[in-house]
Amino acid sequence: MSGTMTEKTKESIFKGVDLHPQTNNVNHRTREISLTRLIVRRGQAFKLTLNLRQPFNPSVQPLCISAATGKLPTEKRGTLSFFGVPDVVKRSPSAKAVWKVELDKGSSTTTGNLILTVTPPADTPIGEYTMTVKHRDQEMVLAKPVVLFNPWCPDDWVYLKDKDEINEYVMNEQGIIYKGSNNYIDSCNWDFGQFEDDMVDICLRILDLNPKYMKDPGDDVSARCNPIYVSRVISAMINADDDRGVLEGRWGGSFIGGVSPSRWTGSYAILKRWFVIGSYPVKYGQCWVFAGVMCSVMRLLGIPCRVVTNYESAHDNDRSLTIDVYHADYGVREKPTQDSVWNYHVWVEAWMRRPDLAKDGKYDGWQVLDPTPQEKSQGVYCCGPAPVVAILNGETDLKYDTPFVFAEVNADCIDWLVKADGSKVNIFSDTARVGQNISTKSVGSNKRMNITDSYKYREGTEKERSVFKYATTRDLSKVDEVEEREEEKEESEKTEEAVQNGETEGNKAGNETKGSTDVVTPVIAPQPPSPPMSMQFEEVTPPKYCKDVRLMLVLQSKSSAAMQLSINISVQAMRYNGSPAGTIQTEVKEETLLPGKDLSVPIQVPFTAYHKLMIECDNMKVSALVTDKEKPDNTYLAVHDVVLLDPPITITVSGITRLNREAEGEVVFMNPVTETLKECTLTISGSGLLKEDIEVKIPDLKTNNRICVKFPFVPYKPGKKTVVANFDCSTFRDIKGSCTVDVKL
Repeated sequence: MSGTMTEKTKESIFKGVDLHPQTNNVNHRTREISLTRLIVRRGQAFKLTLNLRQPFNPSVQPLCISAATGKLPTEKRGTLSFFGVPDVVKRSPSAKAVWKVELDKGSSTTTGNLILTVTPPADTPIGEYTMTVKHRDQEMVLAKPVVLFNPWCPDDWVYLKDKDEINEYVMNEQGIIYKGSNNYIDSCNWDFGQFEDDMVDICLRILDLNPKYMKDPGDDVSARCNPIYVSRVISAMINADDDRGVLEGRWGGSFIGGVSPSRWTGSYAILKRWFVIGSYPVKYGQCWVFAGVMCSVMRLLGIPCRVVTNYESAHDNDRSLTIDVYHADYGVREKPTQDSVWNYHVWVEAWMRRPDLAKDGKYDGWQVLDPTPQEKSQGVYCCGPAPVVAILNGETDLKYDTPFVFAEVNADCIDWLVKADGSKVNIFSDTARVGQNISTKSVGSNKRMNITDSYKYREGTEKERSVFKYATTRDLSKVDEVEEREEEKEESEKTEEAVQNGETEGNKAGNETKGSTDVVTPVIAPQPPSPPMSMQFEEVTPPKYCKDVRLMLVLQSKSSAAMQLSINISVQAMRYNGSPAGTIQTEVKEETLLPGKDLSVPIQVPFTAYHKLMIECDNMKVSALVTDKEKPDNTYLAVHDVVLLDPPITITVSGITRLNREAEGEVVFMNPVTETLKECTLTISGSGLLKEDIEVKIPDLKTNNRICVKFPFVPYKPGKKTVVANFDCSTFRDIKGSCTVDVKL
């Protein structure tokens, strides 16, 4: 909506209207989105000036205004509201979300200069509204404001009291997403870009293309008053598995025809591409990409949101709350299983009230939402919102998808040895492995915040075990009953869709799947007896990509007798979601472990052995399966994840950077390997600094040669921004470097 609207008809009583978009948007904290389009937050007043050609006498000829959103607006659904000056309009007795208007004291009724203060209620559905004004026998369109959630308003369900947290979780366009592994926590910059051009229209289109809107647009738009509903819709629409969602996932094979998930550095390029190509899925995403994009949409709409990484994250397919992993007698996983443990998994948390679960606010606060397609919820690939406090206390019978998220952070792991005759032996049980270093970016800084304690009690405590036992005794069928009732209300879902090209996470990443509604009786596995020896891996040197990986397997004897050991060592290239991509090397060693002594077994993985398989992989898994030759039934397992450190790339911006003035940056990278790097591409991006990504094709880069690329840019937003450089080639993928730029006015 532009700043001024005029009526073309000369006889019109309406002279014009000034929406004061700049002043209103500053007051509503939407100036970062636009200074020309009226964008307001519910529960907060905005002003507009209506000029009449005649004096205004409200007692004789009142001013009647309506506000409507969606295709089928009604007062009963809260998508249509009638109000006026004075407020003598007739309303339906069942009217919801009634807007208000007051005549400002600065108005001049004698000249027809009316300053109107309009307040959309704190429970009105979000979206674009058409406001119409009627006076005497004439009417005109008054304004078309976009109404968003309001975390500053105590009556809004997304209200967040701490202003610093609002600045971080709603207003901050720059973020950090944590990857790597529990032993190697790696951080990568992510550009949320929620206030970039067209983001309002992009996010509203996401809402309007969701299947629930297609079924019943009136009901869907009405439900947009509720952040619980809206967040669940967004969770489903970020992935494209059931609908015309934003991202198509792929976890293996070729990324031809799209962009490798590791290439992305921010959300806006993805959302803009989806918007421009007619709302067809953008290829490709994986969990951190899905989460980053969802966080951008939530923040634009006004729902406080943050990205969370869970290390050693369990995918519990059958709701057993245990993860079963099977090994053949040479230490390699025998076959893909329905359950898996990923190096890490990334989701989002959104802040909102949950009066649907308790009236006393018990479940208010952070809610887990996961847009990555894993298991279906109410027949759709989405997850949440699940209250974090319910997960902490093992209340797995609450909606939405709380049992699945509880297992992600607190399932027990059981390793089974599968013998040649098919029999299984429990060789290891671990109650503490799953759910490590649950991390998110700190408020107001780039430091990592460990929020594990908000998800579960400390491992090894009686409280943690009692909560786990409590969780396993919940009647999970209650969750299914609730979901089934809600599903029937929306009509039964269509039959299972055809298998799509590529894999989806968890159930499509090489894992067989039962439906998410299958319930298996949880079993807490007994702990095997304490073994007469212990094992652990130690790293001789930090594992760097393009260098040989050197480890030491250290065995410690707790026995009074010598042990003749057969040590099977396997090194596999692994995708981060726990699926193997190939075997790098295997070896068998015969050793004697003396009583009360330590034994160190060296392991070396040459660069020439791993680099081809590791081009598309995130880590290598080193497994040691040790057998007591005199007692073959006694087997011991140790597993170690190795995340390779990327070669360094530097990006710098020198001097003072000022708004709308050209500045210059520089990227430097040296080839660290003994082979020539081919198919080299350098991509430079950063919202607020670059309107479009800069992509540079680099000639083949010989060993020990370096590139130095200088690039100009003109900052178009003030404040601290991040510029990211991404180097890609045939030998390794998407090496990233970043630099913070403080743009001065």
